[in-house]
Amino acid sequence: MIPKIGAHVSTQGGLYKCFENAKRIGAEAVQIFASAPQQWAVRPLSETDIEKFEKAQKESNVGPVFIHASYLVNLASPDEILRMKSVKSLTDSLKISEAIGAQGLIFHIGSGKEAPKEQGIENVTNGVKEVFKNVPGKSQIILENSAGGGHKIGATSEDIGKLLKKINSPRAKICFDTAHAFEAGIIENYTPENIKKLLNEWDTEVGLENIVSLHINDSNTAFGSHHDKHENLGKGFIGLDSFKNLAKEKRLYDKAWLLEVPGLDRLGPDEWNIDVLKSCFS
Repeated sequence: MIPKIGAHVSTQGGLYKCFENAKRIGAEAVQIFASAPQQWAVRPLSETDIEKFEKAQKESNVGPVFIHASYLVNLASPDEILRMKSVKSLTDSLKISEAIGAQGLIFHIGSGKEAPKEQGIENVTNGVKEVFKNVPGKSQIILENSAGGGHKIGATSEDIGKLLKKINSPRAKICFDTAHAFEAGIIENYTPENIKKLLNEWDTEVGLENIVSLHINDSNTAFGSHHDKHENLGKGFIGLDSFKNLAKEKRLYDKAWLLEVPGLDRLGPDEWNIDVLKSCFS
């Protein structure tokens, strides 16, 4: 038994199209954008949209579903207007997540700029609490670890542990990105020993049960670069052996493993990367 292997897929033509695209590349779980990732506006779904989505998911048997928030979101920002826009965007996206029965909304925590880190953590805490208040239900808000640099919050388990404790909600969860951890200088070589040490640290700080998804990405930039750029599996600085080692760690088997790689044709995750990841478990 291996984990659910999934990928970020296109929704061009309607959100429900994600399942057709997932089946085409062999993905068993999906991550999608609820709207264009470089804009604030989130178009609400109609009843027809929701019905089409539910029907397509039932027919495909693909799940869980995760939504990724807009890249513009920055709850940590010292700029109040930017934080307000971020809360609105996350609220609108979480409403869609709740409406379609998605597991949750993954977002980049953001940068506190020149402000003290504690202030940034406080801003994120208040922002997430406001979004939960705006959107009651079961759908989760999922904090993603960052590649660091530029005063970004969330590169370490300590940062995310603080946030989870302050937010104090069973709906607050975590997505762990392999490339971001490497780029942040958190783990250089994914050897069995290093993976065990890393997971023990995260278990202490956040609880492994609170990690619900993994972004499985190789890195196009070097260890400690603080530059977030993904690469196809085995084609970057992390290397294929690292993913084979990660596949041996059974504490991660209850998480959805989601690819966010560029793909061989640079059009996003593809069947080749799905097959490579699945082969790591054999």
